[in-house]
Amino acid sequence: MKMPTLLDIKLHQKSGFLELNFDEGSHFELSCEYLRVYSPSAEVRGHGPGQEVLQTNKESVTITDIRPVGNYAVLLVFSDGHDSGIYTWEYLYHLGFHQKEMWGEYLRRLKQAGVERRLQ
Repeated sequence: MKMPTLLDIKLHQKSGFLELNFDEGSHFELSCEYLRVYSPSAEVRGHGPGQEVLQTNKESVTITDIRPVGNYAVLLVFSDGHDSGIYTWEYLYHLGFHQKEMWGEYLRRLKQAGVERRLQ
C-alpha cells in the first residue's frame, strides 16, 4: 500500500491543534500536547525499545515554529524548547490514524506513574 502524501498542514494557535490533510482524503487534528509527548526524538523515544521517557506537564505546550525538512517531513519547535523531533509524513499519518489508542495509552501511563494532567 502506498503511503498517503501530506497535502496541507495548518497550525491553529488559538485552539492548539495542528491540522493535517492527506491526498487519500484523511483529515486529522492533533493537539500540540499529543505531538509533543509522542515526539520522534531520542529525548522522548530513547535509543531503543524500553528506553522511552514519559513526558509530563505538557498540557500547555504550543508549537512556535514549523520547519520543512526536505519533501518528506517537518521539524516542530515547541514552546518548552523541544526542537529535535523530525515528523515524517508517514509518522504524522500514523499519529493521526492511531490517535485514539495512542492518547489512551499515554493517559494510562501517566496514571500508572501517579501523574495527574493539569487541565487547562
